[in-house]
Amino acid sequence: MTLEPGLYVTATPIGNLKDITFRAVDALKAADLILCEDTRQTQKLCRAYGVKTALQPYHDHNGARVRPEILAKLEDGAAICLVSDAGTPLISDPGYKLVREARDRGIPVFSLPGPSAGIAALACAGAPSDQFFFAGFPPAKKLARDNFLAALADLNATLLFYETGPRLADSLAAMKAAYGDRKAAVARELTKLHEEVVEGSLSSLAERYRDGTAKGEIVVIVHPPTAAAASQEDLEEFLKSALTRLSVKDAAAAAAETLGAPKKRAYEMALQLKDRA
Repeated sequence: MTLEPGLYVTATPIGNLKDITFRAVDALKAADLILCEDTRQTQKLCRAYGVKTALQPYHDHNGARVRPEILAKLEDGAAICLVSDAGTPLISDPGYKLVREARDRGIPVFSLPGPSAGIAALACAGAPSDQFFFAGFPPAKKLARDNFLAALADLNATLLFYETGPRLADSLAAMKAAYGDRKAAVARELTKLHEEVVEGSLSSLAERYRDGTAKGEIVVIVHPPTAAAASQEDLEEFLKSALTRLSVKDAAAAAAETLGAPKKRAYEMALQLKDRA
């Protein structure tokens, strides 16, 4: 196989090494160079399929330094594959700046599609898939994470997040605070031996993973708001009644618990109703 000069954004398996396309293997073998996050990780894939193409690290820490050299090779007619450690490059992985600069210079960029953990999780989690929003990794620090999650509260779509094992329980609890106790799923180790997709409420999932021992690549899928949570009229009626006996904070918390309304939205409406009273 001979590759046309250009940059090939190449999806690789997220776990099971058999989940790679024939086209991707052919391209990896025919390329002049493979750019990868971790050469040790990519070498495992190369050994499995007899790929002998040279590997070069390309990641967030060295990207600014090595990008000019890579772009020069592409302009000289090289065919270069860009891969991540797992899945489709640029999806919560480095690569965007290289693709952007390549296109700005008129260098052809090709997509060799394949696995993506978020899409794989959505396909088997049973959540509505007609509209979904991929949010990537929530911030690690609590205030930044809370603000990040709150900004997505009113989206009428399934939400997809990536998360790490040690942060999983705290993230699930923060999602419950932001969105109410919505239905959700945690997908781990997809395509691997210990694959797991667990459904439940955000609160029950936060409790299940409280010990912090969840391992592997993790996708969290949060169902969209229920009709009741999305109804302005129902929320207002509930809060008017609740405010006759509860504080603004407690009334908002009750609305989030009972209606599945986003806590921030309930609190803001409760404040407005209190001010008008």
